[in-house]
Amino acid sequence: MTTRTDNDHAETGAERISDAEHAVMEALWKRSPQTAAEVCESVCKERGWSIPTVKTLLSRLVQKGALATQPDGRRYLYTPLIARSAYVGTESKRLVERLFGGRAAPLFAHLAQAEALSEDDIAEIERLLREMKK
Repeated sequence: MTTRTDNDHAETGAERISDAEHAVMEALWKRSPQTAAEVCESVCKERGWSIPTVKTLLSRLVQKGALATQPDGRRYLYTPLIARSAYVGTESKRLVERLFGGRAAPLFAHLAQAEALSEDDIAEIERLLREMKK
């Protein structure tokens, strides 16, 4: 069961999105509107899903306020109501809060220690930090 706090809803406009629902959202963020069949073309093979699975996930996302539907003959077209950038921002904040006490520095320290940062990543972080100091 997905739980929602008022803060979750206020920041994204919708309830929490599961990993499976996120895969559907990614397909729709790349191109929308799409039908359930078109979404399935994007995600079903990779995930081992069928069209009924995608329709269930789409229905849940509509109920959560993450997607809008528009009738198109005998089918529906689905469009995201949440911008990907807003979703990423909310999930990033949630991750930092949950795992690092709301502080970003320990996150970067962990990534550096785990050798998860490339030279390009480090250069980009340094550039962003310089811009923030201005």
